[in-house]
Amino acid sequence: MTVLQTMRLTLRPCCPSDRADFMSLERDPEVMRFLNGGHAVDHEKIDPNATFLMPRGTEPHVWTARRTANGAFVGWFCLWPESETVAELGYRLRRTEWGQGFASEGASALVDWGFRSGGYDKVVATTMAVNHASRRVMEKIGLTYARTVFVDRPDPIPGNEHGDVWYELARTDWNRLRDR
Repeated sequence: MTVLQTMRLTLRPCCPSDRADFMSLERDPEVMRFLNGGHAVDHEKIDPNATFLMPRGTEPHVWTARRTANGAFVGWFCLWPESETVAELGYRLRRTEWGQGFASEGASALVDWGFRSGGYDKVVATTMAVNHASRRVMEKIGLTYARTVFVDRPDPIPGNEHGDVWYELARTDWNRLRDR
């Protein structure tokens, strides 16, 4: 993984010193609203395979995002390999950074890296159908709606009845977007 630079962000591979920042995101009920209903995360009971959702600073596909100007923590982004050619985009930002375009800026940089250097032919992303802000980010960076999936969860959260939406972007479509 390489360091990615955007106009306002520096995305670098995460490291153990990012752990406290990552965990602080999980303590914010609004940040976690569409992931677990905004409940506090019990760090003693986290599934060890949940690194895509609960990074701790040692994950090979997670980038820490900081403001380039002052190094302030913004959040994290990841391209989690689903196969050799498909990666799933994920991101989580501090609430104080919402609404400033950082999600689109960081996600776009990571998707570009995935197609240019990561060897991926498709990038996918998912969120709850009711998470309109995340859906707007996906659409803004070129992902398009693919389907809605209904998942039976043992502890459904508000909005679960509307399903999870999947978005995707193929390399060929990414190339067309870049040629504009």
